[in-house]
Amino acid sequence: MGDSDGEDVTPELPLEVLVYVLTFLHAADRKEASLVCRSWYAASQDLRFQKDVTFSFPASMAAQALVGRLARQQRCSLRINQLDGFSVSRSLLLQVGERLGPRLEGLALPGSSITEASLLALLPRLTALRRLDLRGLDSLFMSGAFLSREEHRRQVRSALSGLEELDLSDLRYLSDLTFTRLTGCTPHLRRLALAGCHIAFEFDPYGGRPAGAGEDSSALLSLRNLRRLLVEQHATLRELDLSRTGVTPQSLRVIAQVDGLVLEELRLQGCRELTDRSVEVLLQRQRSLRRLDVGGCTELSSRSVQAAARGLQALTELSLSRDWRITERGLAELLSLPSLRSLDLSECLHVSGVELISGLTPPSATRARLRVLKLRGCTYLRDTAVLSLSQLLADSLLELDLTSCVNVTDLSVCAIATYLQRLQVLRLGWCREVSDWGLLGVAQESRSEPHNGTGDGGPSFTRTFGNMGFFQPPRMPFEERPKLVTLNQLQQLQQQRAGASLLQLQRLQELDLSACAKLTDCSITQVVRFLELQRLSLCMLPELSDAGLAAVGRSCRSLTSLALSHCPGISDSGMAQAAPFLQRLQHLQLACCSNITDRTLHLLMQHCRRLKTLDVSRCKNISMTTVDLLQSQLPFLENIHHKLIGAADPMLTA
Repeated sequence: MGDSDGEDVTPELPLEVLVYVLTFLHAADRKEASLVCRSWYAASQDLRFQKDVTFSFPASMAAQALVGRLARQQRCSLRINQLDGFSVSRSLLLQVGERLGPRLEGLALPGSSITEASLLALLPRLTALRRLDLRGLDSLFMSGAFLSREEHRRQVRSALSGLEELDLSDLRYLSDLTFTRLTGCTPHLRRLALAGCHIAFEFDPYGGRPAGAGEDSSALLSLRNLRRLLVEQHATLRELDLSRTGVTPQSLRVIAQVDGLVLEELRLQGCRELTDRSVEVLLQRQRSLRRLDVGGCTELSSRSVQAAARGLQALTELSLSRDWRITERGLAELLSLPSLRSLDLSECLHVSGVELISGLTPPSATRARLRVLKLRGCTYLRDTAVLSLSQLLADSLLELDLTSCVNVTDLSVCAIATYLQRLQVLRLGWCREVSDWGLLGVAQESRSEPHNGTGDGGPSFTRTFGNMGFFQPPRMPFEERPKLVTLNQLQQLQQQRAGASLLQLQRLQELDLSACAKLTDCSITQVVRFLELQRLSLCMLPELSDAGLAAVGRSCRSLTSLALSHCPGISDSGMAQAAPFLQRLQHLQLACCSNITDRTLHLLMQHCRRLKTLDVSRCKNISMTTVDLLQSQLPFLENIHHKLIGAADPMLTA
């Protein structure tokens, strides 16, 4: 097609067509496409791409110009770091209020120390705010005077009447008075987070009396005031986070029995005083719970698992991580819940996977379609269980965490690659039996499967029974249970010399192979080729060389996070070959890489302009001068770890 002068003219595609094209791209790719030209940028701003968009940046003079450009957005959220009481921060908050006030839906201020005056000047302008994150902002609550004036409370209440989510986690100085003032301005909360706050559930150590007795405390938050909020806002409140607090069994019963309170999410991670009985009472009253986190509640046993299975028919997410007394009992019943989508059993040391298989095995009428399964640190897990789970969850599983499952071998990797081709996240860190053969799809002989205890040399010995030679180790209870997959089936998989390689998992967005010390360039160069991969960890691979690093750079160009710490075989040469392809990189770990020098930092300045965090700790050939230069050259760099770099003597700097 040409014009009257014979010149070729390429017509512009309509905006609607460009928007349709962008719908096929992931968020990171759309961000890259928006930089092509003005029309592509306009298409990327379509409302269908603007859901829950958060812009994160540190407080600076340059950030004021960014806020001005964000005024074109119909709605957005901000995460502003490193605010303080000085003029730059005050001016930036003023800009936010003036330019974005009616458009701002979410505001988070992590790592800041702003003054009460600065925040009170901003909040009345944020009339569309739905999410407010004040985690760790002790400077606001230390004096106890926050919102003490009725005029300020009236202004804030008028603006925040529609606030749905309030995060007050890790506030050391939150008290009855400040809590009541603030939540009185937010009458329709849907989510409240108080994780890590000092809450007096039973006894007031300052007043020397039961918590909540007498007047509201100016020193701490009491159960009475928390319950008062739950009573007042029971009609809207659906999500509560009390993780890492001292909530007691009796206090949990008080919370669970608030009339009219219908929770859908409850997080109690690290609440070590809770008992099975208190959880049973909770689940009897709060049967609408969809998401429950009781990880790190070390007094809980399988009684709580059974209570969840029988009482929470709508349960979608359950975390039992680090609940060491959890056994196999009840897990099969739990997996009969058809709504369950995410299960975290990390560091549940007595779980072998047998009951999981039983609960998922047909002909059960209903069974969970798990999308997320976390089994980190489950040392009893073996290849038989992994193969069975891979077959049973082939149509649904998106995330699998087998970190530190020390009995997992190449056979498991082959099974995962064969059946779990929908996976987006795979973590195999510290699975030391995994080798090149597994990644390449050629399974070698497994040494992890159960055996009869005898061999050419007689009975096998264990750490438990020393080297006496005439005692057999006791069989674990789960080894007596029937398994869906037999050893014969495993041997058949083992004999398939051309099995599925890890390359089959083309939907991977995160891969962790840290400390799999048997891996070398042989598999890394052939298999780690994923167009959509965003996060990759290859830490502690002694055989990884520059060739492997270069191959990763060429084949995984969407990486935003790359961990290479403790890889002695990589050097500036490998970084020189990889860096030009890693222009989206935001997080890079190079700690203890002794062959990395200042040259690598210059390469990062040239090619990785979007870097946010960098770790070069204990890199003896990197100088502080170049680190300072890097900090001045990269506009988005927020944090750089440089402990013991250069010729520093650890004995002198410790």
